[in-house]
Amino acid sequence: MTDWIHFPAHTPAIVAPPSEETATELRLWLWIVAALVFLMVIVGGATRLTESGLSITEWKLLSGVLPPLTKAQWTAAFEAYKQIPQYREMFPDMDLARFQVIYAWEWSHRLLGRLIGAAFALPLAFFWLKGRVPKKLKIRLLAILTLIVVEGTVGWWMVSSGLSQRVEVAQERLAVHLLFASLIFSACLWVAGGLGPQRPLVVEHGRKRLAFFATLLLVLVFVQIGAGALVAGLRAGLIYNTWPLMDGALVPPAEALLPLSPWWVNVLDTAATAQFDHRMVAYVLLALALVHFIDAEGTAGGRVGRGAGVLLGHIGAQAVLGIVTVLLAAPLWAALSHQALAMAVLAVATLHAQRLRKAVETKAT
Repeated sequence: MTDWIHFPAHTPAIVAPPSEETATELRLWLWIVAALVFLMVIVGGATRLTESGLSITEWKLLSGVLPPLTKAQWTAAFEAYKQIPQYREMFPDMDLARFQVIYAWEWSHRLLGRLIGAAFALPLAFFWLKGRVPKKLKIRLLAILTLIVVEGTVGWWMVSSGLSQRVEVAQERLAVHLLFASLIFSACLWVAGGLGPQRPLVVEHGRKRLAFFATLLLVLVFVQIGAGALVAGLRAGLIYNTWPLMDGALVPPAEALLPLSPWWVNVLDTAATAQFDHRMVAYVLLALALVHFIDAEGTAGGRVGRGAGVLLGHIGAQAVLGIVTVLLAAPLWAALSHQALAMAVLAVATLHAQRLRKAVETKAT
């Protein structure tokens, strides 16, 4: 009875790449989001370095969009700030005018966070409903959206750590907050890079090795950003303001680096250890970037070598700026410049690794 029914043989679905117009729109959108995240990180750094992060003591997703607009509202916000340890122990003489300044930093930081959420979610919904999101990108874009939502939660988790027992936010939570922002930034660039019209890199030999070391450099950049957040959170830039030695020694004495027990607690809680770790990771990064550049030039040359050279140049410039920052005891302009350049290094490392990984995948197919 069913002889006349013919079931088609199963054939794998062919996932067509997005059209050039759609790819351009998606790429531009992701670059805009990445630029907003970059700005967010800089404003966040200024918020931390100006001790502004605890000025808003509650989280209101919608009503918090508007700052206090009347004198009564400003007075209420100031009174709430007066209830936390930071005001009582660090700024008991602060007046309303000064409070409004630190409030502006934190409010701007939170407003940017809301803007980033909207700038990602709304266009994503539009592209998705129009059927313009390629299947292979859907999971990646949803993952980035999830990271953005989680980052908002992490931000409040960080702020809450400084509202009761401490006079500032916990440095380990600050590091997690910055790392999530960096991951969102890097992910946007990685996906955008995959949508670009650039010619695939031609690497005849050693492509897997080059891609591996480019990825390793990217991972180390993340490690260094986390280490830098610990330095900022512990105010470790205000000590050991010498280079290349730390008060006369390449390695400070054990009593300075490991005063707490168990020893690993010092990685998160000791200022001297945080600065030492930050220096050591910088040396490893610079050395590995140099080796990678020599390898890329000798093995592939061309755009691969130039990409490795640009990355080496950024890491070298960041190392010099880091030395200047520590020698000057981390003035605001130097610390913020150091943080901005760190994000630039992350951008270059991300795009370099993405292109080399794409070269490996292209060859494999």
